[in-house]
Amino acid sequence: MQIIVAKRAGVCFGVERAIGIAFDLAKNPEGGVYSFGPLIHNPQVIEKLKKDGISPIEDVHCKDIKTLIIRTHGISPSAYEEIAGAGYKLVDATCPFVKKAQQHVQTLRQEGYQVLIVGNREHPEVQALIGFAGDKISVVNSKEPIPPLKGKVGIIVQTTQPFEALKRVAASILDTAKEVKVYNTICDSTALRLDETKKLAKSVDLMIVVGGKNSANTTQLTVLSKSICDKVYHIETAAEIKSSWFNGVMRTGITGGASTPQWIIDDVVKKLGEISRER
Repeated sequence: MQIIVAKRAGVCFGVERAIGIAFDLAKNPEGGVYSFGPLIHNPQVIEKLKKDGISPIEDVHCKDIKTLIIRTHGISPSAYEEIAGAGYKLVDATCPFVKKAQQHVQTLRQEGYQVLIVGNREHPEVQALIGFAGDKISVVNSKEPIPPLKGKVGIIVQTTQPFEALKRVAASILDTAKEVKVYNTICDSTALRLDETKKLAKSVDLMIVVGGKNSANTTQLTVLSKSICDKVYHIETAAEIKSSWFNGVMRTGITGGASTPQWIIDDVVKKLGEISRER
């Protein structure tokens, strides 16, 4: 069985940066290092960080905090002010692409635009963006009907959304809005990974998508793969793989979400190699 790994499978720049920051801080012998919420959407990395002494918390007033890391998805201005006022060291691991989206939301608000965010309202990145937008804010996902927006409308998109979602929303409001300003804040890595996954799914008999079940971009890779390939499995670790999946399979493709570290992908490749040799 031929095993093909997508070139861009695995962690993106922003996630790699955040993981590096966290594990460097884990070396602090004094302890008291936490992340405000899960640093990234990968349970295995979060567990590894816990073992190294960095746990996610939601209550920023825990008495033993010495250093608090802001997750890659960012936080709202009000949350930032609350944390900054607590008096302990604050380390910002927000993805630079998410930071740029936050800056665009602030600009739109200052210029009097009603902000429309394309994304999942419950996602922490979008929750943070909402905090920058003020009262004039609407959030829609790629499948929801678009509200009839009038006047000046500024569009921002969650960094892990597909480009097609942004195009659909932007086109749908042109009939009602007098002025539309669009910031394409989709991460380049997301767009390239989706495109590469699409091409790979067309050329294989089975696709393995590796990443957290709570990861938005990993879920998008799974949905895309299923629209192309008949056999698609979304897994978090190699332990989930079953040899029966590969009966009659000659070519297997592997891709991974932006929060999936290389060691997890390597374990999957190793497992598939063992299955291939046993056949």
